[in-house]
Amino acid sequence: MLKQILLAFITLNAFALEISIESAKDDFTKYSTLHISAKDDFVCQAIKNNFQETTEVICAFSKKPSENIKNLQNDFFKVNSFTQKGTFFISVKPFYKMQLHADIFDLTKDDTVFSADVKLAKRWTVIGYKKEFPLIKEEEKSDLAINFPFYLAKDKLPYVGSLDLAGNPVYIKKVEDVTEYLRIKKYFAQKRYEDALDLIDEVLTRYPNTLFKSELIYYKIKVYDRLKDYDNLIADAKTYLREYSSDENIPEVLSLMAKAYAQVGQNTDADYFFDRLFSEHKGNVYAEWGYIYKGEMLEASGAAKEAIKYYKKALYETKSLEVAATAAYHLTEILLEHEPKKAAQYAMKIISAKPDYFMEDLQKSQKIMNRLADAGEYKTAAAIAAAILQEMGPTYDEYEEILAKRGLWLAKTDDKKAALEALNSYLKKFPDGDYLDAVQVAKDSLFFDNSDLNASAKLAHYNKLLEEYAGDEIGERALYEKAKLLLKEGDYSSVLQLKEQLQKLPLEKFPDIEALIKEAAVGLMETSLQKDNCKNVLVVANDYNITLSNRWDDGIYHCAVKGGDFQLSKAIASKNLKSKDIQERKKWLYRYMKLDFETGNYTEALAVSKDLIALIDNIKKSPYRDLYRYIFDLYKRLGKENEMVATIAKIEDVFGLSYEDIERYMTMVTLGSSLKDDAMVIKYATKVMELQKRFHSYLQTPYVEFALYSAYMNRDDYKDALRVIASLDKLDLTKEERAREKYLLGTVLSKLWRDKEAKAAYKAAIEADPNSAWAKLAQSALEI
Repeated sequence: MLKQILLAFITLNAFALEISIESAKDDFTKYSTLHISAKDDFVCQAIKNNFQETTEVICAFSKKPSENIKNLQNDFFKVNSFTQKGTFFISVKPFYKMQLHADIFDLTKDDTVFSADVKLAKRWTVIGYKKEFPLIKEEEKSDLAINFPFYLAKDKLPYVGSLDLAGNPVYIKKVEDVTEYLRIKKYFAQKRYEDALDLIDEVLTRYPNTLFKSELIYYKIKVYDRLKDYDNLIADAKTYLREYSSDENIPEVLSLMAKAYAQVGQNTDADYFFDRLFSEHKGNVYAEWGYIYKGEMLEASGAAKEAIKYYKKALYETKSLEVAATAAYHLTEILLEHEPKKAAQYAMKIISAKPDYFMEDLQKSQKIMNRLADAGEYKTAAAIAAAILQEMGPTYDEYEEILAKRGLWLAKTDDKKAALEALNSYLKKFPDGDYLDAVQVAKDSLFFDNSDLNASAKLAHYNKLLEEYAGDEIGERALYEKAKLLLKEGDYSSVLQLKEQLQKLPLEKFPDIEALIKEAAVGLMETSLQKDNCKNVLVVANDYNITLSNRWDDGIYHCAVKGGDFQLSKAIASKNLKSKDIQERKKWLYRYMKLDFETGNYTEALAVSKDLIALIDNIKKSPYRDLYRYIFDLYKRLGKENEMVATIAKIEDVFGLSYEDIERYMTMVTLGSSLKDDAMVIKYATKVMELQKRFHSYLQTPYVEFALYSAYMNRDDYKDALRVIASLDKLDLTKEERAREKYLLGTVLSKLWRDKEAKAAYKAAIEADPNSAWAKLAQSALEI
């Protein structure tokens, strides 16, 4: 197993955290191990999906390191760290598959090992693989099986310590090159490439048989790439490919070698290594870098279309943000000339995924954003500027220019709010800056040169101006323009809410303020009437001294009635009772009569109704034909019984037999009963029963049946009395009502000499409600 990279070693007082990633092959199958260890026990947990596949490993620590741990990854793992509620976490996610194991045994010290499921350990191992789990063959075991420990003692079996690649023992005291190797890696990470190269040469001279020789040459190749020393890179890469052909770093070395050949103009040799890289290591991240390097080679040779294909291949096949960002960057640059919109789209992909990428080559990024702005892609240019500003501080020489340009570019987009913030940021940070005039002009034009914006956006701008420029000319203009816009949009209420502020504006600059306010008041009244919003109507009429003409009377009347303001309703109706228009007069007489009825002024209501009747030619076709219903109800409330009799006849003449009048017919039944007028009772009770049967509604049952029964009995019409009372057998009644019905049934049967049936009816009355008065009467009848 060859160690690839020692990723982190961090110490915080008593808290020592070490993370290392190693790669190896088992039966020609690559796999990788990630070791996480600390001084104290810590917990790691594997999170699995529904298929029992590990999708993430989370490790939690009670302490956190003093330095931030950068995000790490190789072909099998992606490692990142975060802190939440005081707890430090490490998250490991696989690109393929992985398993978590606790390392609780030291095979150099422990004689006995066994399978143990622990929650805490000082060392955990995560094994990443593609398809089959390496090294260990997993077999299903019965839950009843015994877990025997495995014994391995040094005194029982031969023990051999660490060996080097040649099979010779490794003595730790002789590995003096470890420190230098770690220093080289540190120099490389710090971009101290010359120092790293010098130290590599020194280590190779002092320790020609070092265990790290392959990795030292590997780092030397990478250093040459950074220093653009392509001739030396090619020489060392040839050695590396010859000596370490099975090493896991071969894909990267192939990619750098192909790139180097391309840079020195040997495209044929470059193509050879590109072909090897793409065919032998398809899907590897360095094959994806190879697509970019080949795209650069093609672009340099004038084959831009072919270069675009390789850049897109890298962009859409990779899972690496770095590769994707680099590919998108190249696509942005190459498409700028003829397809700026597409170029902008690729630039936005970088901003979405890896915005800090633009800082890697600041001068080139500035050229790209300037060219995008020249092509009219202001939003993207501003977004690149924002990404750069996020990474740089005000101490950079380019900071002021980029900050100003971002605001100026945003001012040409629809995002005026962001433009205002950017322009204000520049004015605040550089009150005497080189771009002050241009920024100030752009800021002023934001507010009122906005004909392409919708009303909501304009209002937002005006409100922002009112906040920032309260009390000065810009603020005054913003208030005036806001009021005009609200008036145009029909938001009259909002205009009137600004009344006091508007009246404080100088008349010499804004002479039409009062006209604007009055127009808003009239508009609010009209819309309020249309919406039956009486409160607004009355408030506006009172506050703004607007005289209401007759054309508003209908709306005000309905609004007042709806709000229960009968005094106002009657006042509006009263002034129209003498209208010269007969149709208008009839309408207002009818409304006035209804108001009198609702307010209990029955005598006046009758007088008004007579005036209305005198104006109606054909009552049956009149929209006011229910006038007679009101008149009947008025006579009822005034106790005028004779007039009620005459009016109910009119109602029946106008409406026929209508269910709407069933209550009035019941009133006549009650009146007939009180007057001992059996004919009246029979007439109207029969109508009620007919209406109930027609509409299948029996709200008046059994009272109407009992009244009709009594009228027939009074007239010795026993057969009709029997028919009426027997009809109740099919209807639902309360117990007491059923007892009464059966008693009355027994009574009429007795009158008809049907004694046997009468007795049965009496018994039914008793059974229906034994404790009722009707049951007692039935019992008495049975005893006779």
